[in-house]
Amino acid sequence: ACTGIENIDEAITLLEQNNWDLVAAINGVIPQENGILQSEYGGETLHGPAYGPTSHSTAASSTPSSSSAFRHVVPSRQIVERQPRMLDFRVEYRDRNVDVVLEDSSTVGDIKHILENELQIPASKMLLKGWKTGDVDDSTVLKSLHLPKNNSLYVLTPDLPPPSSSHSGALQESLNQNFMLIITHREVQREYNLNFSGSSTIQEVKRNVYDLTSIPVRHQLWEGWPPSATDDSMTLAVSGLTFPCHRLTVGRRSSPVQTREQSEEQCTDVHMVSDSDGDDFEDATEFGVDDGEMFGVASSALRKSPMMPENAENEGDALLQFTAEFSSRYGDCHPVYFIGSLEAAFQEAFYGKARDRKLLAIYLHHDESVLTNVFCSQMLCAESIVSYLSQNFITWAWDMTKEANRARFLTMCTRHFGSVVAQTIRTQKTDQFPLFLIIMGKRSSNEVLNVIQGNTTVDELMMRLMAAMEIFSAQQQEDIKDEDEREARENVKREQDEAYRISLEADRAKREAQEREMAEQFRLEQIRKEQEEEREAIRLSLEQSLPPEPKEESTESVSKLRIRTPSGEFFERRFLASNKLQVVFDFVASKGYPWEEYKLLGTFPRRDVTQLDPNKTLLEVKLYPQETLFLEAKE
Repeated sequence: ACTGIENIDEAITLLEQNNWDLVAAINGVIPQENGILQSEYGGETLHGPAYGPTSHSTAASSTPSSSSAFRHVVPSRQIVERQPRMLDFRVEYRDRNVDVVLEDSSTVGDIKHILENELQIPASKMLLKGWKTGDVDDSTVLKSLHLPKNNSLYVLTPDLPPPSSSHSGALQESLNQNFMLIITHREVQREYNLNFSGSSTIQEVKRNVYDLTSIPVRHQLWEGWPPSATDDSMTLAVSGLTFPCHRLTVGRRSSPVQTREQSEEQCTDVHMVSDSDGDDFEDATEFGVDDGEMFGVASSALRKSPMMPENAENEGDALLQFTAEFSSRYGDCHPVYFIGSLEAAFQEAFYGKARDRKLLAIYLHHDESVLTNVFCSQMLCAESIVSYLSQNFITWAWDMTKEANRARFLTMCTRHFGSVVAQTIRTQKTDQFPLFLIIMGKRSSNEVLNVIQGNTTVDELMMRLMAAMEIFSAQQQEDIKDEDEREARENVKREQDEAYRISLEADRAKREAQEREMAEQFRLEQIRKEQEEEREAIRLSLEQSLPPEPKEESTESVSKLRIRTPSGEFFERRFLASNKLQVVFDFVASKGYPWEEYKLLGTFPRRDVTQLDPNKTLLEVKLYPQETLFLEAKE
């Protein structure tokens, strides 16, 4: 605005030469009259030419010596030392945003390494997109890309699996939703209600607004976009817009060379706005003026714009222009036209839940019919009609004025309603337009309930709409009943399936528990058998190791021991008085009572024989000539 430089590369070059100091860059290209430049470096004010080819430039050299619009300037190294320039990147990956700050001397690979830590994705799997200069490789230095301070990028990972189904389903649902954007044109105080799918981008919205307001995208000044909507390539679903309705304001960005008179002229007469290149209006004599009078209006005010472009490739774009032109001609009180293809209107009206379905009203416009203006202004824009249509109908419109558009609609009509309906519309004369078709969706086909011609009244139009609504309501009640019964059957089936599944789970759990119990019993039985076998082996070994029992008539001293078991049984044996006490312990163990588990007690006096020294003889422990002992299990 100040320098007149429009070449972005030239501007970036000048800023880099001045260490991205805006004041210094401007001072370098605008001739100075007083020779005093002000720029803040460390709070100091620099007098004289702060920047020049060398640090010793004279006053004469500071004055421009040519008529060039700019001159190259280099910051004086004696004044300021170049600091590294920091670049901010906001990187979007699926549902995450990562902020990265790097010096411009870093490479693209450095960004990937930071993202690798943040996103837990290998750098080799990343495709970093969003560069204004096209694709770059990892070794590219950021400084060579001439990037602004703030940048938006996004990461693609085609080699990695997609996100979880729940997140994917939520994102897909957002992409399929329709957003109502209420856009106010600030200069003319006009409001546009536009429907966009969640998959539309911010750039597409701005281009459509250009078609409505004639404000080029680069001259549009917006208010109301969410802070997260930082990139025009973002879809509405992820931009943070309020669903289902969001308000925005757009105006024309002021030009620094625009005069006050031009601004007032632009605001007072919207038909006098020129295009973005500032071309003059066409000569008024090119258009006819009634009775030879010359009116002080532009040529665009003397003729109507078409309701719909001829041979429109996109039905949604055609409907946007239709809605805007209809509002321009007949005011903002009019039916809310569905923005999208006829198939999308079918989906919206007929293929939801039975309680949410509506009738489809198709308005067929024709500019050359004498009935069109009266029908649109007096009937279609009546508040009662608008309100009734908004509550009960999905309204879709088409312009039949141009032959190409007429043929395209007849083709769509044949495909969706059959040749009979298409032939009926084909035979309608121009003066019978406009037409209003009331369509009801059925299970296997779409039925045309009524074809309303333009020669009608508000009351008759309302009555025919209400009659169609009665037919539809009866059918809707049947559909709701069928849908409820079907849902009830499905619920019962789901409950039965769930009960059966729970029963199977219980049976399986019971069977597994039984198998585990049997396995545990078998294991314990095996252990018990092994223990018994081991004990029996020990008992037999001890029994075989016992010295022979002495005879009663033995000449040696013999001790006779009588031992009582815990079950009350008794067993006796003779031992030599010289036998060690351990022989008695082995004898008791051979009978199945190991001394580790049982203790051997004497009676008079009561004592625990198992606590005595097993290497002493029976004579030494006073178990001679006879003694009665009893066994007791240890605790």
